[in-house]
This record gives sequence, structure tokens and C-alpha cells, in this order.
Amino acid sequence: MFTLSLSTFRERWPLFVGAIVTVVLGVALVQSSLLVLLSATAHVEAITLVSMTLGIAAFLAVFIVSSTFAFTIAQRRRDLALLRLVGGSRRQLRRLLLSEAFLLGLVGTALGAPLGLVTMRVQAWLLTDLGFVPAPFPVRWHDWILAVSAGIGLGVSQLGVLAASRRASRVRPLEALRDNGDAARVMTPARWFFGLLFLAGSIALAIVSRFAGPDGAIALSVNVALTGAVALSALSPLVVPPAARLFGLVLGRTPLGGLARANLRDGVRRSASTAAPLLVLVALVVGMSGTLTTLSEAGHRRLADDLRGDFVVPSAVSPPLGATASTEYTVPVTIQSDDDSDEDEALVVDESAYRQAHRLAPLSGSLTDLHGLTVAGPGLTMGETLRMSVGGKDIRPRVVAVLPDDFSGGPAYLLPRELVPPEVLAQSPARTIIDVAPGTDPAALPQPASTVDEWITNTATKQDTVNTGIMTVLMGLAGLYALVAVINAVVIAAAERKSEFAAARVTGLDRAQVVRMALLEAEVVAGTGVLLGLLAAAGSVAGLGSAVGLVVVPWTVAVLVAAGAFLVVGVTSVWTSLSATRPAPVSLVGARE
Repeated sequence: MFTLSLSTFRERWPLFVGAIVTVVLGVALVQSSLLVLLSATAHVEAITLVSMTLGIAAFLAVFIVSSTFAFTIAQRRRDLALLRLVGGSRRQLRRLLLSEAFLLGLVGTALGAPLGLVTMRVQAWLLTDLGFVPAPFPVRWHDWILAVSAGIGLGVSQLGVLAASRRASRVRPLEALRDNGDAARVMTPARWFFGLLFLAGSIALAIVSRFAGPDGAIALSVNVALTGAVALSALSPLVVPPAARLFGLVLGRTPLGGLARANLRDGVRRSASTAAPLLVLVALVVGMSGTLTTLSEAGHRRLADDLRGDFVVPSAVSPPLGATASTEYTVPVTIQSDDDSDEDEALVVDESAYRQAHRLAPLSGSLTDLHGLTVAGPGLTMGETLRMSVGGKDIRPRVVAVLPDDFSGGPAYLLPRELVPPEVLAQSPARTIIDVAPGTDPAALPQPASTVDEWITNTATKQDTVNTGIMTVLMGLAGLYALVAVINAVVIAAAERKSEFAAARVTGLDRAQVVRMALLEAEVVAGTGVLLGLLAAAGSVAGLGSAVGLVVVPWTVAVLVAAGAFLVVGVTSVWTSLSATRPAPVSLVGARE
């Protein structure tokens, strides 16, 4: 069987190019991300970004390889049926397909491991350029990572083909040899099961994200987008026939429109396989963009609702005569638990001055009790004792107030000033919120001073820069995978249609009309994928929106992604259909691919 797999791999290599590129990218990104993670243990934001990159890369690699094998196996049903007719067992058929995946994994690992070294340098440069880690940021090499890379490459390929090989081995030989299409059998029990399962999981995650707070919002948004994309991808064959009918109503009864509509109805599996990577691309990019912009706007509004002063000075200063001021220091703290410790920041304040400069009240407890060995913060339990380290000193403050979640990216905890040594405060960043009497000349204030509105805008801009960096990296990753997958799906779809195109040409259509017909079909499929992706993206933002009380729709990102999807699908469809219609139609009519 291995010899037969090798022959198939050599003969049908164009069908595996997209899967090979996907495995190469997956191996390179996973190898690079693991090495960067081991070197960035002290940088929380870098760990978060690289961990998300690692998870998305692994998911997309398995998803795309799986969809590619499922599509190619559906095209090879006659070949596989012939093997069954000449004595091949179901087990041998599965071994054949698993061997092909093994070869794919070997090639992907051999190319991906060296590429991982380049990717590692690019990731380190990105983290430094975005300000997540200080420069220089050396990444240490570990020899054992090569074994992990091999495991990733082979594991991704085997996981990708596992379900498809099981389904292929169950095909009855005589049934597979019939020329009646497989549109009616696209919605298999497995598709129903996994589609509904992941749909339920996506809804559950969206509900949970309402209570996750700002720290888990982005990660949960990505998870909702991924599970929603898988669910809608599995259920997409239910959408293609209605889309074809709607397409027919729009184009009327033109000959090309009628042929394209009929092809869409008959090629449901082909359409669903092409729409799947577009669906994932739109769900991830628009979902993440909506989450980050919503978080940013929520943080901006929280600051505007909270601060009641007139000016902010970025240092510890004394207010002018007749003014009140709250000087607040930002200090790093370590929150310890039985199993782990988390690095965070706390705002060191004078309780009475803080209450004069801030409007938002605690959810429970009172800030009037913020004296001595006490602490306030979001997500805590009244009366509990925290294990905290401040300025190298271990303390156990008691929770006297539970604060609302802060989406502005500022310090999470409040500590009384007497709890932190003066030498620590002297070395910590400070800000002074000043409330002046009407008519006070701003020039009389300590400089540099900015109005509260200006300070809020600058603070939101800094957080937006961090969010934009995260989104740029993840969007670039999702876009790269989706580009490979879309081109791969369109190429595979066109490879099986040479005889179909030839039949259309000998019955009266010229080459240009066949190309336009294929383009119409491809754009309808692209529209289906974009719409389903937007639905998954809406689900990823819904939970967060209910938590913060607002949703910001990233219209610009959505339009750009949709336009890019239509452009890529259109160009690839024209290119592949021109290639498929290059031979003389008579030479292909009746030929079996």
C-alpha cells in the first residue's frame, strides 16, 4: 500500500500542494512559537499573543488539511471503488490514505523545520517592534524542538485525513461507480453531528464570554469564531442550494446563469469545500477586529464615565491653591496562588483623594475601608485574603471592595498608599488628577498638563496600538492560511471539471462563456462563505458586547476582507478555468478524470 500511495502522491501532486504548504506553515509557526514562548516567560502580553498564534496555526493546519483530503477523496471515489472491486479491503483503503498523509507530513516537516528558523526571527522582530518585549530579544534554540516539529507535521497530516479515510473506506464499490453525483449525500450523519455540536459549543462560549472579563475576552472571541466557523462549515451544504436559487432570481433566465445555477445545485460538496476557508478567514478577521474595537471603545467610555477631574499631570505634583488632586502610582505586583503566580499592576492611591477624582462605585464593599492591609479589585470575593508581592515584599491584604471590570487596560488593583514603601513609589510612574476652580488659568498648573479628555484620548490610543499589533499579527496569519486554502480549493475544484467544461463547449458555448460561467459560480460560493463568516464573527462579538453594553462593528475591515475574498476567488477561478479549457474539447469529452 505504501508503494501505491507513493505512486498516487507523484501522479496527483497538484491536489496535495495546498495541503503541503499548509503543513509547512503549521510546522514553522508551531516550532517558532514554542521557542519564543520559552524565551518570553516574563512578558505576559507576548505570551498571550504567541499562544494565540500557536493555537490558531494548529487549528487552521488541521482544518485545511482535513478539508483538502475530504475534497480530494470525494473526487477519487471511482478510483477507490476500483480498488475495492479488485479485492482491496476497507482496512487497506484506510492504510493507503494514511500513507499518503504520512508522505505529505514528511514533506511538510522537511520544508517547515528550516522555515521555522526564519519564522522565529520574524516573530521576535514583530514582538520587539510592537513593544511586547524589550530589544534585543534573543530566542534560544533547543534541539528537542526538531522532534516536536516532526510530531506536528505528521500529527497534523494524520489528524487531517483520519475522518476522510474512515468515510472513504465505507463507500460501497458499485455505488461509488455510479454517475449520479453525491449532492444528496453531502450532509452525512457526521456532518450533522459535528455541525450541531460545534454550533452548541460556539453559543455556549459566547454566553461564557459575557462573564470572562477583559483578560479572557480576546481569547474567547477567537474560540467562538473558530467553533462557529467549524459549525457553519459543516452545515454549509444546507446553504448552497438556497444561494443557487437566489442567484437564479437575480440573474434571471440567461443561459450562463442557468448553467451556473444547475452546477451549484449539483456540486454542493465542491461549493462547500471552496466556501470553508473563506468562512474561517472572515470569521477570524472580522470577529477579532470587532472584539478589539469593542474593547477599545468600552475602555474609552469607562475612563470618560469614571474621571471627574479637569486636568491630568503625568507625575506626582502638588495642586495649585484652591484645587483638589489625586496622585496615583502604578506599581507592578505579583498575585500568588497554590499553583502559579501572575504578574499584574496595581494603582496605589490615597482613598479620600481617589474618591473625589473618580465617579464609579465598587460593585460591593466600600473604598472608605481602603486603609492598612487591604486591597480592592475586579473579580475578587469580599473578605478574602490575597497573597501578593509588592516591591519585593510579600503581603496578604484583605479584599474590602470589588471593582467593575476595567476594559481600558489600566492597573487591575487598588492599594492604599501606606501599604507601599516610599522608595518604591518614588521609582514608579505616577499621574495626578487635578480638579480646579472655575476660571483657573491652565498655565498656572504644573506642566506638562493635559485636559482629562486629551489624556483619555492618549490613553485609548496607546491601548489601540497594542490591540492593533495583536490584530495585525493574527489577521496576517489567518489571511495567509485562508489564501493558501482558497486557491487550493478552487484549483482542486477546477481539476475535476475538464470534461464538464469540454461538454459545455461542444454543445455551443465558447471558451469565454465557460470561463464566465465558472466565475459566476465561484463568486456565488464566495458570497456564501463571506455571509456565513460574518455570521460566525457576529457570534464572537455578541458575548463581549452584552458584557460591556456596546458593540462596535468594524465596517472597514469587513468590506476589505469581503472585497479581498471576491478578488482572490475570482482571479483564481479565471486562471484555473482558462487552464482547464486550454485543450481541445473533443479530446476531453467522455474522459474520466
